[in-house]
Amino acid sequence: MERTDMIKRMAAVAVLVSLLAGCSTMKGWFAGKNAEAKKAAEPAELVKFEPTVRPRKAWSVDLGDGERRIGARQGPAVADGRVYAAAAEGRVLALDLQTGKRVWEFKADKDEGLRLTGGPGVGGGLVVVGGLDGTVLALDAADGSERWRARVRSEIIASPTVSQGLVFVRGNDGRISAFDAGSGEQRWYAERELPSLTVRGNAPLTAGPGLLFAGNDDGTLVALSIQDGRLLWEQVVGLPEGRTELERMADVDGAVVIDGVTLVANSFKSRTLAIDGPSGRPMWQSDHGGAGAIGVAPSAFVVSTAAGSVYALDKASGVALWSQPVLARRSLTGPAVHGDYAVVGDYAGYVHWLRLDNGEMAGRAKVGRKKAIKAAPVEADGLLLVQDVKGGLTAFRLD
Repeated sequence: MERTDMIKRMAAVAVLVSLLAGCSTMKGWFAGKNAEAKKAAEPAELVKFEPTVRPRKAWSVDLGDGERRIGARQGPAVADGRVYAAAAEGRVLALDLQTGKRVWEFKADKDEGLRLTGGPGVGGGLVVVGGLDGTVLALDAADGSERWRARVRSEIIASPTVSQGLVFVRGNDGRISAFDAGSGEQRWYAERELPSLTVRGNAPLTAGPGLLFAGNDDGTLVALSIQDGRLLWEQVVGLPEGRTELERMADVDGAVVIDGVTLVANSFKSRTLAIDGPSGRPMWQSDHGGAGAIGVAPSAFVVSTAAGSVYALDKASGVALWSQPVLARRSLTGPAVHGDYAVVGDYAGYVHWLRLDNGEMAGRAKVGRKKAIKAAPVEADGLLLVQDVKGGLTAFRLD
């Protein structure tokens, strides 16, 4: 009897050991799968290539405390040989475009606690910036003196637009407000209901003759009358389709581009739409695009996707002329066009130059260690301006 019990116990132990070994194997199997999934979601490593262009830093300036994780895509504006840039700590600087030397500086009193979240809008002798508390600050473009202040009811993370005697400000609640450029008096406002879930960011407004174009968080593009904010026409850029709020996000968060009489806008739904400006009639649609800025080349529009691919779209048809996927998952900015190259920044502070004719990698530079770039680079007079989230502004030239 004792021998039988002993045999039963030994068999039970053997089964238990076998089960534990199996559990260990299953655990290792799941761990392996999780590791593979994690690796697949990581940003693509930088590929090596033989540079055909060598970007060189022309100058670099520390603007002050940058936007960091605000998600405003704070970038510079250029007008009349000057660069205007804002820092989150309430500073606005005017710099000489060619040298980076400071022309003037505005700094809010520390007691105010003013946090400037949008980039500057420039026009009509004004530099206008928006704040986290809804402040609209208008400065004299010549010397940086304060001209007037106004306020909207929500934070401002898009650059204001100055055009035709008015300052247009988009709040993060979807309301567009128009202020008199001379006095700061509010002229009109237009409201838009927001979806339940949206991408962090807002499209800067684009002004045309008598019209104001606005991309919305519901995936639409609208044309408003500049004089009173009346809705003149509306087009869908990205349909908010899907079973969940996340799947339905279709934000139009890049500035609408005006190229002749053609308007171009893109959506978080990876769609780009070309529209005849005067009539609002769609011309073509592409299933490539994203929520960022659009680069304009002589024969193509350049877009980057949320997945990290860059596409050149034919201006006449929207057909993809080339694509470049090697920067996958690197949180790319919208593209700019710098000479014969399309340029994007990424999450690690790298700036990438791609050939416009075929999309091949051509050059690479870095603004600094662990300085993410969120705003699209800005090209002006042969220089490429890149602002990072820590408040650094760097100008590059091509040798």
